[in-house]
Amino acid sequence: MAAPAVLAQSTAATLRGQVSVDSAPATDAQVTATHLGTGLARSAQVSSLGNYNLAGLPPGTYRVDVTANGQTSSRTVTLQVGQSATLNLGVGGVAETGPQEATDLDTIVVTGTSLVETRTSEIVTYVTQKQIDALPQNSRNFLAFADIVPGMLLTTPPSGRETQLRSGAQGASNINVYIDGVGQKNYVTPGGITGQDDSEGNPFPQSAIGEYKVITSNYKAEYDQISSAAVTAVTRSGTNDFSGSFFWDHTDETWRKPTPLEEEDGAKNAEKVEQYGATFGGPILRDKLHFFLAYEAKDIVRPSSIRPPDAVDPATLPEEITSQYGGASAPFNQDVYFGKLSWQATDDHLIEFTGRQRKETGILGIGGVNVPTAGTALINDETRYDLRSLYSTENWLNEAHITFEEAAYNPSPITQATSNRYTVVDPNNPNNLTLEVLNTGGGPNFQDKGQKGWAFQNDFTFFGWENHTVKIGLKYKDLDLNAFQQFPPFPRYWYDVDESLTQPYRIQYTTPRIGREPFVESNNKQFGIYIQDDWDVNDKLTLNLGVRWDYEDISSYTDFRLDPTIAAALRGWTSIQNADYDIEDYISDGSNRSNFKSAFQPRVGFSYDLFADQRHVIFGGAGRAYDRNLFDYMAREYYGGAFTTYEVNFSTPIHECEPSASCIPFDPALLTPEGLAAYAAANPVAGGEVQLLNNDLKTPYSDQFSLGMRNTITLGEIDWNTSVTLAHIRGKDGIYFRLGNRRADGSFHEHESLGQTWGDAPFTFAIPGYGNLILADNGFETKLNTLLLSIDKPFTQASSWSVNLAYTYSDAKENRPNLSTGETSLFDYPFITDQFYRSTGVPRHRLVLTGIWSPGWDVTMSGKLTLASHTPKATNNCLNSPPEPEPNYLCFYDPYTPNGTIGYKQFDLAAEKRWNTGTNLGFKVRADLINVFDWRNWNQFEGNRGEQGGPPNPELGDRTGLEIFVPTRTFKLSFALDW
Repeated sequence: MAAPAVLAQSTAATLRGQVSVDSAPATDAQVTATHLGTGLARSAQVSSLGNYNLAGLPPGTYRVDVTANGQTSSRTVTLQVGQSATLNLGVGGVAETGPQEATDLDTIVVTGTSLVETRTSEIVTYVTQKQIDALPQNSRNFLAFADIVPGMLLTTPPSGRETQLRSGAQGASNINVYIDGVGQKNYVTPGGITGQDDSEGNPFPQSAIGEYKVITSNYKAEYDQISSAAVTAVTRSGTNDFSGSFFWDHTDETWRKPTPLEEEDGAKNAEKVEQYGATFGGPILRDKLHFFLAYEAKDIVRPSSIRPPDAVDPATLPEEITSQYGGASAPFNQDVYFGKLSWQATDDHLIEFTGRQRKETGILGIGGVNVPTAGTALINDETRYDLRSLYSTENWLNEAHITFEEAAYNPSPITQATSNRYTVVDPNNPNNLTLEVLNTGGGPNFQDKGQKGWAFQNDFTFFGWENHTVKIGLKYKDLDLNAFQQFPPFPRYWYDVDESLTQPYRIQYTTPRIGREPFVESNNKQFGIYIQDDWDVNDKLTLNLGVRWDYEDISSYTDFRLDPTIAAALRGWTSIQNADYDIEDYISDGSNRSNFKSAFQPRVGFSYDLFADQRHVIFGGAGRAYDRNLFDYMAREYYGGAFTTYEVNFSTPIHECEPSASCIPFDPALLTPEGLAAYAAANPVAGGEVQLLNNDLKTPYSDQFSLGMRNTITLGEIDWNTSVTLAHIRGKDGIYFRLGNRRADGSFHEHESLGQTWGDAPFTFAIPGYGNLILADNGFETKLNTLLLSIDKPFTQASSWSVNLAYTYSDAKENRPNLSTGETSLFDYPFITDQFYRSTGVPRHRLVLTGIWSPGWDVTMSGKLTLASHTPKATNNCLNSPPEPEPNYLCFYDPYTPNGTIGYKQFDLAAEKRWNTGTNLGFKVRADLINVFDWRNWNQFEGNRGEQGGPPNPELGDRTGLEIFVPTRTFKLSFALDW
């Protein structure tokens, strides 16, 4: 019976199994695993049943030696990140369990047999270093390879400027990435991990990543701050040989096909993508102290097109507007540094220190109707340090981390000036809504958000109890979180191009509100603890039993005290006396709130090896996983109403308004800062918008259930690994923001007496003396039923090729439009309901097929095919409402799916040739051809189901505009040196 598993987020691997002597379990044997790169050695005596367990092994290739009764035997194997692999060993002519591969044990550069982990209850897939090195890619973001995993999706907007990793029906903010066992969670802004909000940068230098695994659900109790997928990556380390590398990638607009918009314009916009970097590592003290350094950079210029909306004919616009249409470019620059020291203090004690710094700048918000000067400059920096101790004995393993992190997200306007917005009346809208045709001047985005702090975490594993592995861990973090935003930071002037380009019809601007603090800081303290028991009941059945508990002290939430004047205004507001909520649930006096304490998370799993040979395993599990509320949401009570927003209108023939304090005759003085200040002084606003959190706010979580089977099938002499899994995941208690305003009679909808249940939100019925009331509650939910299928033939030295197929079927639902794509507000309804809709962020079918082939001559070729069905899109259904001019009180949200079978398709190829000089210096040339067939993945479709009370629109779901998801067919050339 094999020793129990040790599956950990720590990235260290475990090798376990049974030693036999002449077909009987050994009772006096020693097993030693020696890392062939660094000389790290671990030894263990077998138990009374002949079992051994070697824990705390950094991923890599090992020579495994077993000595029993004066006889010896050796194997060479490769262990993957966080893997718990089974290798049964024997001496005296006993056959060993597991694949055999002849290797020269006296040489250091050797590829051992890659052990396959099948006896785990987790839904886990490994991304190997071979796949990272060989598969086609258009960016050096190592997370991009996670989309070859069933259930994973790398989301990229049509511009291609931001990438985020998602899983299932939940958003990108619900994942977590662990690098060398340390979570990279973004506590303030969306994106899941720090640095991925509004960034096309890489979270980590790809050249420093060895390999990683992706757990889509049913992870063990050691995983925290997560309700979606977990990515566990291990970084590279120095070895006993000095080695290094240098690479350079390049592509530009001359190496790609034009987009449909560029074809229409008759010219391609300027574009350049250069990525380069270097690594260097080796010994300081052979077998004892090693170092590794990595640097990667991106220098990018992305094209944009300045043009009016599709509904507007440019010929109807004045030359002063159309002269600013055309191509534009947005630059992006990133530098990422990584360093690592590994000290083998004793045979039992490994100490590592790592540091990473990320510096990046970019330009956001250019394109469409925004000219380059109206964009936003983004500064996105990050620093992390990790001191790690890994101490092991025959019966226990202890891993400890002391970490420091600092991340800053700082977008601000490129132009520090007023914003000019030029509009026309929408020719296709009977309500005479306006369309923006050009924006100049200052940008709208000004934020200062980030996190900084230190942490201690410790994981203790005991495997001296026969058939059990017990793991206990705790983590404490002390973090300072901050948030500030001002939208817009500069006045906005609105001009109707059919009336005047010099006299606006509207002005919007903000001023700081006395007594409200827009800059929010919170000293948050996080604590988590867990216990896990992996129990080998017999040689077939393994049970994984665990529970964890997490707690976060959010001082900005518990200490918040609502201004007594605002509280009095709310209590005296007659419109909410008969509302469908109690305002006292949101009024905080600084003592009536407490942090969420019920984050208990039981996690149970099993695996059943049908024939006790690791080739046919049934597995499954159930568990609960708590994430956390983003601080950006928790801080809105502070900065949500910290600025007074003024809107001044001037009545014109097209834009008429009734005379009032906000509708006055045009005064040229209002075109100056002094004039705006004088208007604000003459028209003081006591309040402004008020945003309040529920006094009993909970933490979002997901419940996960799965059942599947893994098989290893031998065809000829080749092993194929297959896995099929059915999973159900239910996400609950997501935070959302809704309108607290009510009409004079306490109703939300204007025509509730007629049965209205949607729309006509009472935005004009504000708090007396203040603005609108926005309330935050728990209630967003997602539901996912999914089928995950994978077929994998790993790359080996013997066969020199690999194939991987990943297919995902998703039945994804959400109880709020666009929830899975990051939406947090709900204003068409008074509160969330139990009505579920097709998720607008998840395709029903998705298939990814990859292959790698090395025919010899130091040549490697690879390919990747991605196919997905259309993703549903948001729209409303008003067909059952009475024809206009009657109110549209019978409308409802009703997403549609664009027409066509395939919504996204892309085929990529890569080829690499290496030359060895005979002096340990290698030169490589690589070519990547992305989107080989230049398939167009369209993004604009007809979403109107039909006019109010009218017949269905026969063109619903048809393609309309020319916008596509990039890239078009793109050629990328790479050069590299390694030694």
